Amino acid sequence: MATQSIKSFFSLLREAIAGKEIDLTQASIKKAIFLLAVPMILEMSMESIFALVDIFYVSQVSTNAVATIGLTESVITLVYALAVGLSMAATAIVARRIGEKDPEGAKRVTVQVIFLGILVSSVVSVIGILFPKEILGLMGGEQSLIDEGYRYTQILIGGNFTIVLLFLINAVYRGAGNASMAMWTLILSNGINIVLDPIFIFGWGPIPEYGVAGAAIATTIGRGTAVLFQLYILFYGNTRVRLALKDFVVNIGVMINLIRVSLGGIGQFIIGTSSWIFLMRIISEFGSEVLAGYTIAIRVIMFTMMPAWGLSNAAATLVGQNLGANQPERAETSVWKTAKYNAFFMVSVSVIYLLFAKTIVGWFSVDPEVLKYGALSLQIVTIAYFLFAYGMTVTMAFNGAGDTRTPTIINFFCFWIFQLPFAYFTAIVLDWGPIGVFIAIALAESLIAVIAIVWFKKGKWKMIKV
Repeated sequence: MATQSIKSFFSLLREAIAGKEIDLTQASIKKAIFLLAVPMILEMSMESIFALVDIFYVSQVSTNAVATIGLTESVITLVYALAVGLSMAATAIVARRIGEKDPEGAKRVTVQVIFLGILVSSVVSVIGILFPKEILGLMGGEQSLIDEGYRYTQILIGGNFTIVLLFLINAVYRGAGNASMAMWTLILSNGINIVLDPIFIFGWGPIPEYGVAGAAIATTIGRGTAVLFQLYILFYGNTRVRLALKDFVVNIGVMINLIRVSLGGIGQFIIGTSSWIFLMRIISEFGSEVLAGYTIAIRVIMFTMMPAWGLSNAAATLVGQNLGANQPERAETSVWKTAKYNAFFMVSVSVIYLLFAKTIVGWFSVDPEVLKYGALSLQIVTIAYFLFAYGMTVTMAFNGAGDTRTPTIINFFCFWIFQLPFAYFTAIVLDWGPIGVFIAIALAESLIAVIAIVWFKKGKWKMIKV
């Protein structure tokens, strides 16, 4: 019996990784979650490895170099907010069209989301190329940090189109239920980044030593290559959404619908990421060592948050497709099952972080101050991981239904009304230092989970039309 179960598990695993397309509105819910979650978890794990690899190599350059990444990432998360907001709309609408058995409608959405991605990233690129020093200065970077790291900021933000298109096209794959394709694009980009990082950071052969800027070069090349691969598959692959040149026509109606649905998604992430920027600004008051420790801890946290986000994305796709197939109760059941699996994973991770925080941060830095505050951040922020799991899954379920407005309201209250004032008051006014910021993060994320669950149970998301 055990042998048969093991064989069945590995058979499903191969099916998930290979990307075999099935009707997610008819298969068993457990199987549907598994087939979507495995590649989505691997995809998000690859995204988080991006961050860890950069920190691993850059930490060998200088503390300022690590802090530069932290400040730049704080700013570029605004780009992520735009990309993720649009990608949530793409996933929700593509999933709904697939559930309605309307592949032509899914194609129209895909083309318009690519147009929007190119437009948004072009504007951001100009700002990043022209004003990298000013960006780091506004974030509180010391002059020595700006002089050493501005090229990293310039290259990463200037080449942000690779980030935006990677997010958007993968969102289309996820909405169509072809999560394995999104996974393979991240494996490709991550593999290239891992190979190129040390070459461009430290120099090799005819390639000079670029220092922290080399990490941005490697990352941009890796992501850019993955985008070319995505486009190739969209034109020539055997997938539910397959494009031709004749499809690249501006469709104002579809574009407006995309923008309408994405506004809530963009809003919720801008609220969250701008909150993170202000938190980084508060942390920067305590010096580069504290900032570097916090940056390392956040990268490590993202290593586990990304897989959990991947699992939550499975819930978003199942909600979208099942609502498209007029099966709202099946959509809700899918969410609670996914949240339970996510909670098991997050609790396991939180135990590891609580016990081995100093050891983990020590892989990236031996500086006593960096180690101290990195470990404290890791332990305090992850203590409420159980609630994080439910909050993340339910929030993505709202987004998958096209109800991006509800999470926006929740984020606004929890991040801007609660988290930021609490962090400033405890860290600066009460003089708790960085610990006040760490506590604010844990409490805000827990509050999000509680409010989201209560709101989700009301069931109004089942009525949303996209």
